[in-house]
Amino acid sequence: MTVLQSQSPAFRKALRESERLRIYLLLASIAFIVALRGLRTFAAPTAENVAVFGAFLVVALVLCLIELATLWVLKRELQSERLVPRAFWLVNILLEFSMPALSIAMVVSAAMAPGYRPLVNPIFLFYFLLLTLSILRLNPPLSAACGVFGSFTYLTAAWQTGWRPLLHGSVDVSLYAPEKTVVTYAISLTIAGLAAAVVARELRRQVEAALREAETRRQMEHLQHDLEVARSIQQSLLPHSMPQVAGWDIAAWNQPADQTGGDYYDWQPLPNGKFLIALADVTGHGIGPALLASVCRAYARTNFRNQATFVKAMEEINAAVAADVKEGRFITFVAAIFGPESSKVDLLSAGHAPLFLYLLRHDRLDLMEAHALPLGISDAFLSDPPHRLDLEWGDVLLLATDGFFEWEEVNGERFGTERMEASLRASRNKPAEEIISSLYQDVLRFAGGTRQMDDLTAIVLKRV
Repeated sequence: MTVLQSQSPAFRKALRESERLRIYLLLASIAFIVALRGLRTFAAPTAENVAVFGAFLVVALVLCLIELATLWVLKRELQSERLVPRAFWLVNILLEFSMPALSIAMVVSAAMAPGYRPLVNPIFLFYFLLLTLSILRLNPPLSAACGVFGSFTYLTAAWQTGWRPLLHGSVDVSLYAPEKTVVTYAISLTIAGLAAAVVARELRRQVEAALREAETRRQMEHLQHDLEVARSIQQSLLPHSMPQVAGWDIAAWNQPADQTGGDYYDWQPLPNGKFLIALADVTGHGIGPALLASVCRAYARTNFRNQATFVKAMEEINAAVAADVKEGRFITFVAAIFGPESSKVDLLSAGHAPLFLYLLRHDRLDLMEAHALPLGISDAFLSDPPHRLDLEWGDVLLLATDGFFEWEEVNGERFGTERMEASLRASRNKPAEEIISSLYQDVLRFAGGTRQMDDLTAIVLKRV
Protein backbone atom coordinates (compact mmCIF):
# COMPACT_ATOMS: atom_id res chain seq x y z
CA MET A 1 0.00 0.00 0.00
CA THR A 2 1.47 3.35 -1.02
CA VAL A 3 1.50 6.50 1.07
CA LEU A 4 -1.04 8.02 -1.29
CA GLN A 5 -3.42 5.09 -0.86
CA SER A 6 -3.16 5.10 2.93
CA GLN A 7 -3.45 8.87 3.35
CA SER A 8 -5.70 10.04 0.53
CA PRO A 9 -9.43 9.43 0.99
CA ALA A 10 -9.91 10.34 -2.67
CA PHE A 11 -7.52 7.61 -3.79
CA ARG A 12 -9.09 5.01 -1.49
CA LYS A 13 -12.48 5.95 -2.89
CA ALA A 14 -11.14 5.64 -6.45
CA LEU A 15 -9.82 2.16 -5.67
CA ARG A 16 -13.13 1.02 -4.26
CA GLU A 17 -15.12 2.52 -7.12
CA SER A 18 -12.83 0.70 -9.55
CA GLU A 19 -13.34 -2.55 -7.61
CA ARG A 20 -17.09 -1.97 -7.70
CA LEU A 21 -16.94 -1.54 -11.49
CA ARG A 22 -14.96 -4.78 -11.75
CA ILE A 23 -17.66 -6.65 -9.83
CA TYR A 24 -20.45 -5.17 -11.94
CA LEU A 25 -18.68 -6.22 -15.14
CA LEU A 26 -18.10 -9.69 -13.74
CA LEU A 27 -21.76 -10.08 -12.75
CA ALA A 28 -22.83 -8.89 -16.20
CA SER A 29 -20.47 -11.41 -17.82
CA ILE A 30 -21.83 -14.23 -15.66
CA ALA A 31 -25.40 -13.29 -16.58
CA PHE A 32 -24.49 -13.27 -20.29
CA ILE A 33 -22.76 -16.66 -20.12
CA VAL A 34 -25.65 -18.20 -18.16
CA ALA A 35 -28.14 -16.83 -20.70
CA LEU A 36 -26.06 -18.14 -23.60
CA ARG A 37 -25.65 -21.55 -22.00
CA GLY A 38 -29.38 -21.62 -21.16
CA LEU A 39 -30.32 -20.97 -24.80
CA ARG A 40 -28.07 -23.81 -25.90
CA THR A 41 -29.66 -26.14 -23.38
CA PHE A 42 -33.15 -25.03 -24.42
CA ALA A 43 -32.28 -25.66 -28.09
CA ALA A 44 -30.93 -29.15 -27.37
CA PRO A 45 -32.43 -30.35 -24.07
CA THR A 46 -30.54 -33.62 -23.80
CA ALA A 47 -29.90 -35.19 -20.43
CA GLU A 48 -26.20 -34.31 -20.61
CA ASN A 49 -26.90 -30.67 -21.58
CA VAL A 50 -29.40 -30.24 -18.77
CA ALA A 51 -26.99 -31.78 -16.24
CA VAL A 52 -24.11 -29.58 -17.43
CA PHE A 53 -26.27 -26.45 -17.34
CA GLY A 54 -27.47 -27.33 -13.83
CA ALA A 55 -23.91 -27.74 -12.57
CA PHE A 56 -22.84 -24.52 -14.28
CA LEU A 57 -25.81 -22.68 -12.80
CA VAL A 58 -24.81 -23.74 -9.30
CA VAL A 59 -21.24 -22.50 -9.81
CA ALA A 60 -22.50 -19.21 -11.29
CA LEU A 61 -24.87 -18.71 -8.37
CA VAL A 62 -22.09 -19.28 -5.83
CA LEU A 63 -19.83 -16.85 -7.68
CA CYS A 64 -22.58 -14.22 -7.76
CA LEU A 65 -23.08 -14.61 -4.01
CA ILE A 66 -19.35 -14.12 -3.47
CA GLU A 67 -19.38 -10.91 -5.54
CA LEU A 68 -22.50 -9.57 -3.85
CA ALA A 69 -20.87 -10.19 -0.47
CA THR A 70 -17.80 -8.29 -1.71
CA LEU A 71 -20.02 -5.37 -2.77
CA TRP A 72 -21.50 -5.28 0.73
CA VAL A 73 -18.01 -5.18 2.28
CA LEU A 74 -17.04 -2.35 -0.08
CA LYS A 75 -20.11 -0.37 0.94
CA ARG A 76 -19.31 -0.83 4.62
CA GLU A 77 -15.71 0.23 4.00
CA LEU A 78 -16.76 3.43 2.24
CA GLN A 79 -19.17 4.28 5.06
CA SER A 80 -16.75 3.57 7.92
CA GLU A 81 -13.58 4.72 6.08
CA ARG A 82 -11.77 1.72 7.53
CA LEU A 83 -9.58 -0.29 5.19
CA VAL A 84 -10.51 -3.93 4.54
CA PRO A 85 -7.62 -6.24 5.54
CA ARG A 86 -5.45 -7.52 2.70
CA ALA A 87 -6.33 -11.09 3.74
CA PHE A 88 -9.93 -10.45 2.69
CA TRP A 89 -8.88 -9.73 -0.88
CA LEU A 90 -6.64 -12.80 -0.99
CA VAL A 91 -9.54 -14.99 0.15
CA ASN A 92 -11.78 -13.27 -2.42
CA ILE A 93 -9.31 -14.06 -5.21
CA LEU A 94 -8.99 -17.68 -4.14
CA LEU A 95 -12.77 -18.09 -4.07
CA GLU A 96 -13.26 -16.41 -7.46
CA PHE A 97 -10.66 -18.56 -9.17
CA SER A 98 -12.02 -21.69 -7.49
CA MET A 99 -15.32 -21.26 -9.36
CA PRO A 100 -14.07 -21.98 -12.90
CA ALA A 101 -11.94 -24.77 -11.44
CA LEU A 102 -15.02 -26.21 -9.77
CA SER A 103 -16.92 -26.02 -13.05
CA ILE A 104 -14.09 -27.82 -14.90
CA ALA A 105 -14.01 -30.51 -12.24
CA MET A 106 -17.79 -31.00 -12.13
CA VAL A 107 -18.53 -30.96 -15.87
CA VAL A 108 -16.88 -34.18 -17.00
CA SER A 109 -17.76 -36.35 -19.99
CA ALA A 110 -17.12 -40.04 -19.47
CA ALA A 111 -16.66 -40.47 -23.21
CA MET A 112 -13.55 -38.26 -23.17
CA ALA A 113 -10.05 -39.34 -22.15
CA PRO A 114 -9.15 -37.95 -18.67
CA GLY A 115 -6.13 -36.03 -19.93
CA TYR A 116 -8.20 -33.99 -22.39
CA ARG A 117 -11.07 -33.12 -20.07
CA PRO A 118 -9.48 -29.90 -18.62
CA LEU A 119 -8.42 -28.80 -22.11
CA VAL A 120 -11.72 -28.86 -23.97
CA ASN A 121 -13.93 -27.23 -21.32
CA PRO A 122 -14.69 -23.69 -22.59
CA ILE A 123 -15.04 -22.43 -19.02
CA PHE A 124 -11.22 -22.28 -19.03
CA LEU A 125 -11.55 -18.97 -20.90
CA PHE A 126 -13.32 -17.56 -17.85
CA TYR A 127 -9.92 -17.46 -16.15
CA PHE A 128 -8.75 -14.83 -18.63
CA LEU A 129 -11.88 -12.77 -18.01
CA LEU A 130 -11.09 -12.78 -14.29
CA LEU A 131 -7.45 -11.87 -14.96
CA THR A 132 -8.44 -9.03 -17.27
CA LEU A 133 -10.90 -7.62 -14.76
CA SER A 134 -8.28 -7.91 -12.00
CA ILE A 135 -6.57 -4.90 -13.60
CA LEU A 136 -9.41 -2.77 -12.24
CA ARG A 137 -8.23 -3.55 -8.70
CA LEU A 138 -5.34 -1.15 -9.46
CA ASN A 139 -3.19 -3.39 -7.28
CA PRO A 140 -0.31 -5.04 -9.19
CA PRO A 141 0.53 -7.61 -6.47
CA LEU A 142 -3.09 -8.76 -6.39
CA SER A 143 -3.17 -9.12 -10.18
CA ALA A 144 -0.01 -11.23 -10.03
CA ALA A 145 -1.58 -13.27 -7.22
CA CYS A 146 -4.61 -13.82 -9.47
CA GLY A 147 -2.37 -15.44 -12.07
CA VAL A 148 -0.76 -17.72 -9.47
CA PHE A 149 -4.11 -18.68 -7.92
CA GLY A 150 -5.55 -19.30 -11.39
CA SER A 151 -2.72 -21.69 -12.25
CA PHE A 152 -3.06 -23.49 -8.93
CA THR A 153 -6.84 -23.94 -9.13
CA TYR A 154 -6.68 -25.02 -12.80
CA LEU A 155 -4.08 -27.68 -12.09
CA THR A 156 -6.14 -28.85 -9.10
CA ALA A 157 -9.27 -29.15 -11.31
CA ALA A 158 -7.27 -30.96 -14.00
CA TRP A 159 -6.04 -33.46 -11.43
CA GLN A 160 -9.62 -33.99 -10.25
CA THR A 161 -10.75 -34.86 -13.78
CA GLY A 162 -8.10 -37.55 -14.06
CA TRP A 163 -5.25 -35.67 -15.73
CA ARG A 164 -1.76 -36.49 -14.53
CA PRO A 165 1.46 -34.62 -15.30
CA LEU A 166 4.39 -36.20 -17.08
CA LEU A 167 6.69 -37.02 -14.19
CA HIS A 168 9.46 -38.69 -16.25
CA GLY A 169 10.54 -37.22 -19.56
CA SER A 170 9.89 -39.18 -22.68
CA VAL A 171 10.84 -38.35 -26.24
CA ASP A 172 7.85 -40.31 -27.47
CA VAL A 173 5.34 -37.86 -25.92
CA SER A 174 4.10 -35.21 -28.36
CA LEU A 175 4.57 -31.54 -27.63
CA TYR A 176 0.77 -31.21 -27.80
CA ALA A 177 0.02 -34.12 -25.50
CA PRO A 178 -2.34 -33.21 -22.63
CA GLU A 179 0.37 -34.04 -20.07
CA LYS A 180 2.32 -31.05 -21.40
CA THR A 181 -0.51 -28.85 -22.69
CA VAL A 182 -2.30 -28.57 -19.35
CA VAL A 183 0.94 -27.37 -17.77
CA THR A 184 1.32 -24.89 -20.62
CA TYR A 185 -2.21 -23.61 -19.97
CA ALA A 186 -1.40 -23.20 -16.29
CA ILE A 187 1.80 -21.30 -17.09
CA SER A 188 -0.15 -19.06 -19.48
CA LEU A 189 -2.44 -18.07 -16.59
CA THR A 190 0.57 -17.06 -14.50
CA ILE A 191 1.99 -15.04 -17.40
CA ALA A 192 -1.40 -13.39 -17.97
CA GLY A 193 -1.51 -12.46 -14.27
CA LEU A 194 1.93 -10.85 -14.53
CA ALA A 195 0.84 -8.94 -17.65
CA ALA A 196 -2.28 -7.77 -15.80
CA ALA A 197 -0.04 -6.62 -12.94
CA VAL A 198 2.05 -4.51 -15.33
CA VAL A 199 -1.07 -2.90 -16.81
CA ALA A 200 -2.56 -2.36 -13.34
CA ARG A 201 0.66 -0.68 -12.23
CA GLU A 202 0.55 1.74 -15.15
CA LEU A 203 -3.15 2.49 -14.65
CA ARG A 204 -2.51 3.03 -10.93
CA ARG A 205 0.24 5.53 -11.75
CA GLN A 206 -2.14 7.37 -14.08
CA VAL A 207 -4.87 7.45 -11.44
CA GLU A 208 -2.43 8.66 -8.78
CA ALA A 209 -1.15 11.36 -11.13
CA ALA A 210 -4.70 12.47 -11.95
CA LEU A 211 -5.65 12.60 -8.27
CA ARG A 212 -2.49 14.53 -7.40
CA GLU A 213 -3.25 16.99 -10.16
CA ALA A 214 -6.84 17.35 -8.94
CA GLU A 215 -5.64 17.83 -5.36
CA THR A 216 -3.07 20.40 -6.48
CA ARG A 217 -5.75 22.20 -8.48
CA ARG A 218 -8.06 22.18 -5.46
CA GLN A 219 -5.33 23.56 -3.23
CA MET A 220 -4.47 26.21 -5.82
CA GLU A 221 -8.12 27.24 -6.04
CA HIS A 222 -8.29 27.40 -2.26
CA LEU A 223 -5.09 29.43 -2.14
CA GLN A 224 -6.37 31.68 -4.91
CA HIS A 225 -9.54 32.27 -2.93
CA ASP A 226 -7.52 33.09 0.20
CA LEU A 227 -5.32 35.47 -1.78
CA GLU A 228 -8.36 37.19 -3.24
CA VAL A 229 -9.75 37.62 0.28
CA ALA A 230 -6.39 38.94 1.48
CA ARG A 231 -6.22 41.32 -1.48
CA SER A 232 -9.73 42.57 -0.76
CA ILE A 233 -8.84 43.17 2.89
CA GLN A 234 -5.57 44.88 2.02
CA GLN A 235 -7.18 47.10 -0.58
CA SER A 236 -9.88 48.03 1.91
CA LEU A 237 -7.16 49.31 4.26
CA LEU A 238 -5.94 51.78 1.65
CA PRO A 239 -7.63 55.18 1.79
CA HIS A 240 -10.60 55.45 -0.56
CA SER A 241 -9.74 59.10 -1.16
CA MET A 242 -7.01 61.53 -0.22
CA PRO A 243 -7.59 64.48 2.14
CA GLN A 244 -8.82 67.80 0.81
CA VAL A 245 -6.29 70.26 2.22
CA ALA A 246 -6.36 73.93 1.27
CA GLY A 247 -3.34 74.85 -0.82
CA TRP A 248 -2.52 71.28 -1.80
CA ASP A 249 -3.37 68.81 -4.56
CA ILE A 250 -2.80 65.28 -3.26
CA ALA A 251 -3.05 61.93 -5.06
CA ALA A 252 -1.95 58.38 -4.33
CA TRP A 253 -2.03 55.08 -6.20
CA ASN A 254 -1.09 51.44 -5.58
CA GLN A 255 -0.84 48.35 -7.77
CA PRO A 256 0.63 45.15 -6.26
CA ALA A 257 2.63 42.72 -8.40
CA ASP A 258 0.67 39.76 -7.00
CA GLN A 259 -2.77 39.46 -5.46
CA THR A 260 -1.28 41.03 -2.36
CA GLY A 261 1.67 43.36 -2.02
CA GLY A 262 4.18 44.73 0.44
CA ASP A 263 3.56 48.41 -0.40
CA TYR A 264 1.00 50.68 1.18
CA TYR A 265 0.17 54.35 1.48
CA ASP A 266 -1.90 56.11 4.09
CA TRP A 267 -2.87 59.49 5.47
CA GLN A 268 -4.27 60.71 8.75
CA PRO A 269 -5.14 64.00 10.45
CA LEU A 270 -2.95 64.92 13.42
CA PRO A 271 -4.07 66.47 16.71
CA ASN A 272 -2.38 69.79 15.85
CA GLY A 273 -4.56 70.27 12.76
CA LYS A 274 -1.91 69.15 10.29
CA PHE A 275 -1.98 66.08 8.06
CA LEU A 276 0.41 63.22 7.60
CA ILE A 277 0.91 61.15 4.45
CA ALA A 278 3.02 58.01 4.53
CA LEU A 279 4.36 55.43 2.11
CA ALA A 280 6.01 52.11 2.99
CA ASP A 281 7.67 49.29 1.06
CA VAL A 282 8.20 45.92 2.75
CA THR A 283 10.90 43.68 1.28
CA GLY A 284 9.32 41.17 -1.09
CA HIS A 285 5.73 40.93 -2.20
CA GLY A 286 2.95 38.49 -1.47
CA ILE A 287 1.05 37.37 1.62
CA GLY A 288 3.88 37.76 4.16
CA PRO A 289 4.91 41.31 3.23
CA ALA A 290 1.22 42.25 2.96
CA LEU A 291 0.64 41.20 6.57
CA LEU A 292 3.73 43.09 7.69
CA ALA A 293 2.60 46.18 5.77
CA SER A 294 -0.75 46.07 7.57
CA VAL A 295 1.02 45.80 10.93
CA CYS A 296 3.30 48.72 10.06
CA ARG A 297 0.25 50.80 9.10
CA ALA A 298 -1.32 50.14 12.51
CA TYR A 299 1.90 51.08 14.34
CA ALA A 300 2.23 54.29 12.30
CA ARG A 301 -1.34 55.40 12.90
CA THR A 302 -1.02 54.88 16.64
CA ASN A 303 2.37 56.50 17.17
CA PHE A 304 1.92 59.55 14.94
CA ARG A 305 -1.26 60.32 16.84
CA ASN A 306 0.28 59.87 20.30
CA GLN A 307 3.90 61.02 20.04
CA ALA A 308 4.89 64.66 20.35
CA THR A 309 7.61 64.78 17.70
CA PHE A 310 8.20 63.37 14.26
CA VAL A 311 11.42 61.56 15.21
CA LYS A 312 9.94 60.15 18.44
CA ALA A 313 7.05 58.61 16.53
CA MET A 314 9.48 57.01 14.07
CA GLU A 315 11.54 55.62 16.95
CA GLU A 316 8.48 53.92 18.42
CA ILE A 317 7.41 52.52 15.03
CA ASN A 318 10.91 51.16 14.41
CA ALA A 319 11.04 49.49 17.85
CA ALA A 320 7.70 47.77 17.24
CA VAL A 321 8.64 46.64 13.73
CA ALA A 322 12.07 45.38 14.85
CA ALA A 323 10.37 43.20 17.45
CA ASP A 324 8.15 41.63 14.78
CA VAL A 325 10.33 41.08 11.72
CA LYS A 326 12.82 38.27 11.21
CA GLU A 327 16.38 38.82 10.11
CA GLY A 328 16.54 39.81 6.47
CA ARG A 329 13.18 41.60 6.55
CA PHE A 330 12.81 45.35 6.77
CA ILE A 331 10.53 48.21 5.73
CA THR A 332 11.45 51.40 3.93
CA PHE A 333 9.16 54.13 5.19
CA VAL A 334 8.72 57.80 4.36
CA ALA A 335 6.28 60.27 5.85
CA ALA A 336 5.46 63.95 5.21
CA ILE A 337 3.64 66.34 7.54
CA PHE A 338 2.00 69.48 6.18
CA GLY A 339 -0.86 71.82 7.01
CA PRO A 340 -3.58 73.78 5.23
CA GLU A 341 -2.66 77.16 3.78
CA SER A 342 1.00 76.49 4.62
CA SER A 343 3.90 75.96 2.28
CA LYS A 344 5.96 74.04 4.84
CA VAL A 345 6.45 70.24 4.60
CA ASP A 346 8.39 68.17 7.13
CA LEU A 347 9.82 65.08 5.45
CA LEU A 348 11.48 62.08 7.13
CA SER A 349 12.58 58.89 5.37
CA ALA A 350 13.66 55.62 6.93
CA GLY A 351 15.60 53.96 4.14
CA HIS A 352 13.22 55.06 1.40
CA ALA A 353 15.09 56.80 -1.42
CA PRO A 354 15.29 58.56 -3.73
CA LEU A 355 12.63 61.18 -3.01
CA PHE A 356 11.75 63.39 -5.97
CA LEU A 357 11.21 67.14 -5.54
CA TYR A 358 10.47 69.31 -8.56
CA LEU A 359 10.84 73.09 -8.11
CA LEU A 360 8.85 74.90 -10.77
CA ARG A 361 10.42 78.36 -10.47
CA HIS A 362 13.91 76.95 -10.94
CA ASP A 363 12.78 74.16 -13.29
CA ARG A 364 14.96 71.88 -11.21
CA LEU A 365 14.43 68.36 -9.95
CA ASP A 366 16.21 67.38 -6.72
CA LEU A 367 16.75 63.82 -5.53
CA MET A 368 16.79 63.49 -1.76
CA GLU A 369 18.29 60.59 0.15
CA ALA A 370 16.96 58.82 3.23
CA HIS A 371 17.50 60.18 6.75
CA ALA A 372 17.87 56.82 8.51
CA LEU A 373 18.12 53.07 8.00
CA PRO A 374 14.95 51.14 7.06
CA LEU A 375 12.62 50.12 9.87
CA GLY A 376 13.40 46.81 11.51
CA ILE A 377 17.11 46.62 10.74
CA SER A 378 18.17 47.87 14.16
CA ASP A 379 16.40 48.27 17.49
CA ALA A 380 17.75 51.81 17.71
CA PHE A 381 16.48 54.46 15.30
CA LEU A 382 19.36 56.81 14.45
CA SER A 383 18.24 59.54 12.11
CA ASP A 384 19.29 62.86 10.65
CA PRO A 385 16.86 65.72 11.33
CA PRO A 386 13.79 65.77 9.05
CA HIS A 387 13.86 67.95 5.95
CA ARG A 388 11.87 71.18 6.25
CA LEU A 389 10.72 71.97 2.71
CA ASP A 390 9.19 75.25 1.61
CA LEU A 391 7.13 74.56 -1.50
CA GLU A 392 5.94 77.30 -3.81
CA TRP A 393 3.10 77.24 -6.28
CA GLY A 394 3.58 74.41 -8.83
CA ASP A 395 6.24 72.58 -6.85
CA VAL A 396 5.77 68.79 -6.74
CA LEU A 397 6.90 66.21 -4.18
CA LEU A 398 6.83 62.64 -5.53
CA LEU A 399 7.16 59.66 -3.20
CA ALA A 400 7.39 56.39 -5.15
CA THR A 401 8.48 52.83 -4.49
CA ASP A 402 11.33 51.24 -6.41
CA GLY A 403 8.91 49.16 -8.51
CA PHE A 404 8.76 52.10 -10.92
CA PHE A 405 12.41 52.77 -11.65
CA GLU A 406 13.51 49.11 -11.31
CA TRP A 407 11.00 47.80 -13.89
CA GLU A 408 13.05 46.22 -16.70
CA GLU A 409 12.37 46.06 -20.40
CA VAL A 410 13.00 42.97 -22.56
CA ASN A 411 16.78 43.53 -22.71
CA GLY A 412 17.11 43.93 -18.95
CA GLU A 413 17.52 47.71 -18.89
CA ARG A 414 15.77 49.44 -15.99
CA PHE A 415 13.46 52.42 -16.27
CA GLY A 416 15.78 54.26 -13.90
CA THR A 417 15.58 57.53 -11.98
CA GLU A 418 16.50 59.66 -14.98
CA ARG A 419 13.38 58.58 -16.84
CA MET A 420 11.43 59.15 -13.62
CA GLU A 421 12.74 62.73 -13.61
CA ALA A 422 11.87 63.19 -17.28
CA SER A 423 8.35 61.89 -16.75
CA LEU A 424 7.78 64.13 -13.75
CA ARG A 425 9.12 67.17 -15.58
CA ALA A 426 6.91 66.45 -18.62
CA SER A 427 3.73 66.21 -16.51
CA ARG A 428 4.57 68.98 -13.99
CA ASN A 429 1.62 71.15 -15.05
CA LYS A 430 -0.95 68.36 -14.68
CA PRO A 431 -3.04 67.64 -11.56
CA ALA A 432 -1.46 65.28 -9.02
CA GLU A 433 -3.56 62.29 -10.08
CA GLU A 434 -2.61 62.72 -13.74
CA ILE A 435 1.08 63.02 -12.83
CA ILE A 436 0.94 59.51 -11.37
CA SER A 437 -1.04 58.23 -14.35
CA SER A 438 1.48 59.70 -16.80
CA LEU A 439 4.37 58.14 -14.87
CA TYR A 440 2.72 54.72 -14.97
CA GLN A 441 2.01 54.96 -18.70
CA ASP A 442 5.62 55.99 -19.37
CA VAL A 443 6.85 52.95 -17.44
CA LEU A 444 4.49 50.65 -19.35
CA ARG A 445 5.65 51.98 -22.71
CA PHE A 446 9.26 51.52 -21.71
CA ALA A 447 8.72 47.97 -20.37
CA GLY A 448 7.28 46.84 -23.71
CA GLY A 449 5.08 44.14 -22.24
CA THR A 450 7.44 42.68 -19.63
CA ARG A 451 5.77 41.42 -16.45
CA GLN A 452 5.46 43.67 -13.42
CA MET A 453 7.84 42.13 -10.90
CA ASP A 454 7.43 44.49 -7.96
CA ASP A 455 4.67 46.47 -6.31
CA LEU A 456 3.99 50.02 -7.50
CA THR A 457 2.97 52.76 -5.10
CA ALA A 458 3.19 56.52 -5.51
CA ILE A 459 2.09 59.67 -3.70
CA VAL A 460 2.16 63.14 -5.25
CA LEU A 461 1.94 66.27 -3.10
CA LYS A 462 1.61 69.39 -5.25
CA ARG A 463 1.44 72.99 -4.07
CA VAL A 464 -1.49 74.85 -5.66
